[in-house]
Amino acid sequence: MGKVEKLGSADREQMLIDQFLSDNVLFLGPDPEIMEHHDLAPATALERDAMAKEKDPEVFTLIRDRLQAGCNEAFEMLEQMGAAPGAKWGDLITGVFTASGDLAVASTGGVLLFASLVHHPIKYINKYWTREPTVGIRKGDAFIHNDARFGNIHNTDQSLLLPIFHDGKLVLWAGATVHEGENGAIEPGGMPSAAESVYEEGLKMSPFKIVENYELKKDLVTFLQNSVRDPKLQFEDLKVKLFVCRRLEERIYAAIDEFGLNAVVAALRGGLEDTKKETQLRLTEWPNGTVRTMVVADGTLRENVMIKIQLAMTKLNDELILDFRGSSPEFANRCNNTVLSSLKGMLCQLFLMFIWPDLPRNQAVFAPIRVITDKRSALNSSYQTPNAESMMTFFPAFTAAQLACSKFLYGSPSKYTKVIAPWHNMIRTFIWGGLTQHGENVGNLCADLNGMGGGARVDQDGEHAIAPIFASMADLGEQELNEEEVPFIQIVSKKLLRDNQAFGKFRGGQGYEMIASTIGNTMWGFMVCCIGSKMSCTPGLFGGYSSPTYPLCKVKGVDVLNIMKNDPKKFEFSIADIMNKQPFAGARYSSHHSGLQFEIAERGELYMITQGSGGGYGDVLERDPDLVISDLEQDLISHETAREIYRIVYNPETLLLDRDATDKARQAERNARKKRGLPYKKFIKSWVTAEPPANLPFYGSWGDDPKTIYAGPFAGVPRRKMSASEIEAIMMPNPRDVRIAQLEARLAECEKGSKNGKSSGARKG
Repeated sequence: MGKVEKLGSADREQMLIDQFLSDNVLFLGPDPEIMEHHDLAPATALERDAMAKEKDPEVFTLIRDRLQAGCNEAFEMLEQMGAAPGAKWGDLITGVFTASGDLAVASTGGVLLFASLVHHPIKYINKYWTREPTVGIRKGDAFIHNDARFGNIHNTDQSLLLPIFHDGKLVLWAGATVHEGENGAIEPGGMPSAAESVYEEGLKMSPFKIVENYELKKDLVTFLQNSVRDPKLQFEDLKVKLFVCRRLEERIYAAIDEFGLNAVVAALRGGLEDTKKETQLRLTEWPNGTVRTMVVADGTLRENVMIKIQLAMTKLNDELILDFRGSSPEFANRCNNTVLSSLKGMLCQLFLMFIWPDLPRNQAVFAPIRVITDKRSALNSSYQTPNAESMMTFFPAFTAAQLACSKFLYGSPSKYTKVIAPWHNMIRTFIWGGLTQHGENVGNLCADLNGMGGGARVDQDGEHAIAPIFASMADLGEQELNEEEVPFIQIVSKKLLRDNQAFGKFRGGQGYEMIASTIGNTMWGFMVCCIGSKMSCTPGLFGGYSSPTYPLCKVKGVDVLNIMKNDPKKFEFSIADIMNKQPFAGARYSSHHSGLQFEIAERGELYMITQGSGGGYGDVLERDPDLVISDLEQDLISHETAREIYRIVYNPETLLLDRDATDKARQAERNARKKRGLPYKKFIKSWVTAEPPANLPFYGSWGDDPKTIYAGPFAGVPRRKMSASEIEAIMMPNPRDVRIAQLEARLAECEKGSKNGKSSGARKG
């Protein structure tokens, strides 16, 4: 008798139902078993056999060096030939993956978190398409993917994945990922902060085959081109990514020809396992204990609210646990949510770039590290919530982790990098879109997002606007080249802004100000997508100040280009002077949070933003007075800052320092601090409240209780209180509806006042 016949009728019926459901899956979504796992895949039979046969560490070193050079070569090729602005500026990565999908080698430059996420789609392809008769995986195939829910950051990043075969067997993968920008979302440029659902975020490509026999499939390419605003970019970068993956394939085959398949497979698998062991060994040197910290995101990009990102980082022996429970709940109709895999990718970037930059650039660095979150929180959002602007929550999570790691490093006997205050963490740049002067419909962004200020170090100041936290060796691009393609200019570009620094014994690196304007097209607009305009999102370390806050400023209703042509003396080359002096008669001056949704701009109107500073390190009263004088000489700080923050005494005309008077001024400030201070218990008693203030739009846990989550109130929606184990998604009112309600209320007040005035007048008469 067969297996089914031996079962009882009820069991037989259930088995048939289960088999039917298995054979007739309605929809293949992300696989939780793949997406929740960030450790190395188990060694395959090929890998175990290869490692048993090959033992020579010198050969392994040669192989890994060859493949590292191949990844770097592919990176440079992609950077030089790519059409996307992100490609030109280094917002990309190339890598070699094991047959199971683990990242084994990544290019030295570029966005490492891309590669440390792309193992997810490869594992999905392996699991679902290998034996699927309508798909399959063969030599000459390649797959495309961009959906963060299958392993990515957000939809604007597109990956091409090429399987590598040897004697008919899949042995490795080559991959290339680029921040393409435009992806057909509700707003141009690929990062639609106005998106209220996953259906407004543009292309959401689960991994699918777009290449056969090393040729792009024309029908699918045409579909993708018809789904975006910039079809030329979509086509060109598909070709370039395929070309660089083929170059990686050449380098892999050359290594196999020279050293043999077993040696190559053993070198990569052994490198992953050795890296994981080294990570665990280094963790044993960190002091055991827990560091608690938090960062607050001050908005959803559409409204000003307080979104708590909470972290308790615990190190125990060779294990590191990052516990984010108690952070904000997810937002059902805002795109600032982060899926768990994206959070892990960003945290992996932290360890690869800032903690152990000497370790090989592979995913094993993060494999031993545990991440704990509340389900349906903003850091582990459900797949139904939009996530195009996940950076607004996982960048603050990165910063919270960087702050905690620095404290562990401070007490560690072995350090592989300097202790550093948090890097600036926001992508302060212009996103743009519309019709170009060449009649082309486009949408993308400026490279200024790569210019984040560096955190202050234990022994020296942070570097000015050096690089982003998400990419090593990225570029700022050439604005002049940009102006040949799109109709806007940066009238002020990359000018360091006075007092834009996080103060401390060592100050954070400063960011620069940017003033942009469109040059005359009737259909052109700008966006900005940042938090940190109301509350700093980059804290300092060991008494160092946080970065300043950064509002967006605009001057509307004026053609400044004509003014500069006819009366150039009226133009002020700094945001502060323009906003304070208001030199253009009849113009409208405004400032607000820097989550600007796409807005059509008229010729000569000004859009002004500022790149941010890294955090400060140490007490401002311990800063060398000569360094303060040096900052004054370079116009990096104002006299008010020198006197009131750093407390130095000097001649403001000659900048001659009075050291004795400075010592006395600083001692006086220390004495004043003591008078202002309170004993810890007394301070806590006066400071801590049982719940958030009733009018505070707060999202997350409060105090020492991570199990209770607060949400709101906001715009008439009352506060909700929920269990962290039963988080419900937050629905935010449409800002347009909120504004209409405010205006209607004002109108009603005016009408009421008008009626009362008439009645009063009648009685007087």
